[in-house]
Amino acid sequence: MKKADVIIVGSGLAALQTARELNPELNVMIITKGTRRGSNSYMAQGGIAAVVAKDDNIARHFEDTLEAGRGHQIEEEVHSLVTEGQRIVQELVDEGAPFDRNNDGTLSLGMEGAHSRKRILHCGGDETGRFLIEHFLKTLSENISWVEEEMVFELLQNSEGACIGVKTMNRKGAIHAYYAPIVVMAAGGAGGLYSSTSNHPTVTGDGMAAAFRAGAYIADAEFIQFHPTLLYVDGKTKGLISEAVRGEGAHLFNDAGERIMEGVHPLKELAPRHVVAQRIFEQRQMGRDVYLSIKLINQFEAKFPSVSAMCKENGIDLSLGRIPVSPGCHFMMGGIVIDSAGKTNVEGLYAVGEAACSGVHGANRLASNSLLEGLVYGKRLAHGINAQKRPLLFNPEEEKDTQAREPERKSAALFDVKEFQDRMMDSAGIIRDSVKLEAHLNWLHGIDFQLDDNLDALQPKDIGKYFMWINSLIVTRAALLRTESRGGHIRSDFQEEDDTFWLKRRIIHALEDGEMRTWIDEQVKTKIYA
Repeated sequence: MKKADVIIVGSGLAALQTARELNPELNVMIITKGTRRGSNSYMAQGGIAAVVAKDDNIARHFEDTLEAGRGHQIEEEVHSLVTEGQRIVQELVDEGAPFDRNNDGTLSLGMEGAHSRKRILHCGGDETGRFLIEHFLKTLSENISWVEEEMVFELLQNSEGACIGVKTMNRKGAIHAYYAPIVVMAAGGAGGLYSSTSNHPTVTGDGMAAAFRAGAYIADAEFIQFHPTLLYVDGKTKGLISEAVRGEGAHLFNDAGERIMEGVHPLKELAPRHVVAQRIFEQRQMGRDVYLSIKLINQFEAKFPSVSAMCKENGIDLSLGRIPVSPGCHFMMGGIVIDSAGKTNVEGLYAVGEAACSGVHGANRLASNSLLEGLVYGKRLAHGINAQKRPLLFNPEEEKDTQAREPERKSAALFDVKEFQDRMMDSAGIIRDSVKLEAHLNWLHGIDFQLDDNLDALQPKDIGKYFMWINSLIVTRAALLRTESRGGHIRSDFQEEDDTFWLKRRIIHALEDGEMRTWIDEQVKTKIYA
């Protein structure tokens, strides 16, 4: 019997922060469908936003976060994020985390979009994620075991509906079961739903879909952040060009030589991400190419080694001083609804990081608040678990065979992944309207999947498609229902924010009796859990 006290699904910063803060006497198992270095966190370039500078304060960080999220947040959660985050980042500094420093030994702080002060701590220039993940991996205690290259595709539940473990499948189709009274879903992100994304290619929202099938509430799925600047070569996006590049003085111009952010927003290139992404998208729809001018940045390659290497690998001559860019899916503001302690409405199931909808990001995440969220909520969740008495929530007779097995496979009615991603980009991407959203929803309904399908009989690659299908349904339904434009949700047929009806209202999805139930919650200021 494969058992643990706590199972953590995912290998990003939120997962590792939770693991390392758990009591070392607990038996902790981390399960990831890739490797421990294959997460979105590992790819993160920008850094962590925190109040460190003498000319900065909590109130400014709080207000910047609310402004970027267009007031859709739970304000007490935002205040907790920035206050607890300040303390946690200082603890990381004190323990020797490899943050970049100036020649005088002080912390080097960067500027990013929608921030009113320099408050971005970074590592290795633009390799913050890699440096921090490596640092965290070194600090994990011996009570933590790893299961790599196994995808969690189902949450195991007892007769009362409590989560008691997970079911996984490896690339060959072998199925395993692992049991624990506490399961933490930290497999966040769904960039793989779109043809243009900054995410790791394996990131398709598995955690959200699996939790949804187990009865967890999903909220704010329509709010998807498209990063303005991905490297764009030969009609394809190739990887992220960190916002820190614009923070260092890069500006955006089109092939006619026009500064495209002039007169669009007072912060120009450092406007909130949805504003910059929309502007670049509109330029491309007009047939214009868009570039980042890096001519004003001294020692660009030294400051941005990761970006520079990626550009050179794709044939970009940096001596010309410009980088071709286009927007791509970057971050989901919504996800599995949690309370302040990371608890979902499903007993025994918790969520943290991008997989969770904590209420801190609202309609558009402030740059570099994502790693901060993982640190804050990971520590808070771990401490809550440490304080619990841990009765087993399952009986031996309910446990299933844990031996690897390969059931008979059925061929699913499949779709072409590229066509799917292109459809999502066109219909539920940066700019949306009711006609395209309804057409895409009808197309999704024509795919031969059911929300309560038995996944044991599917091929591993088909389970990935199945989760993409579920997440697309959730995103598209939410985007169609929210008849306004707010943050990362932009409707061409409802171009203004509608505070009268939509301010502080969330769209919630849940699976009940094999059907998706969707409703509008009017109590966004309270925590949403059973």
